Amino acid sequence: MSKRELLLATSNQGKLREVREILNDLPFQLLTLSECESIRPVAETGATFIENASLKAEGYARQTNLLTLADDSGLEIEALNGQPGVHSARYMGEDVPYPLRNQSLLAELQNHDNRAARFVCSIAIAGANGNLLTISSGVCEGRIATQLRGTGGFGYDPIFIPNGFELTFGELPAEVKNRISHRARALAKAREFLSRLTDGSAAD
Repeated sequence: MSKRELLLATSNQGKLREVREILNDLPFQLLTLSECESIRPVAETGATFIENASLKAEGYARQTNLLTLADDSGLEIEALNGQPGVHSARYMGEDVPYPLRNQSLLAELQNHDNRAARFVCSIAIAGANGNLLTISSGVCEGRIATQLRGTGGFGYDPIFIPNGFELTFGELPAEVKNRISHRARALAKAREFLSRLTDGSAAD
């Protein structure tokens, strides 16, 4: 029997790698947006991670007629009133490279003793008809380092130290990050839902 198709609705290669690693043992054929024709980007106009993940899951499912999983995630820094938050992927501008974004955040925190922060991830899954089926969220609490550390991971990983560790996500092995991260926690709940799906279910 051929595997059921599941579209991973992100063009972020770091996210794709992590999602594939975490879901690789499920009986799904994992597809990406680059494998779908005539895809129009879905605008992330929501005010929350859940709203943006839902918009993307529903929008890409309707375009492709595929069961679709979408992620929205970001970094919330307490001393900066939760910024960059839902604007994490667009902080300082759409095309600004993450090393510059990270350096900017470190500069903003230079005179702050409070370096508490957290990564947040919301996962939405929509059926092939575009109807939202389930939402899950995960949080990883931690703090901001005083300098860029490590070359692993992606995005803000080199400045984020998860609670219970002294290394940043950029320094930790991928297998450790994929066990404790915000995305891992959100995907653990999504996995439970996906594992219950059977052919002929409401997700069609």
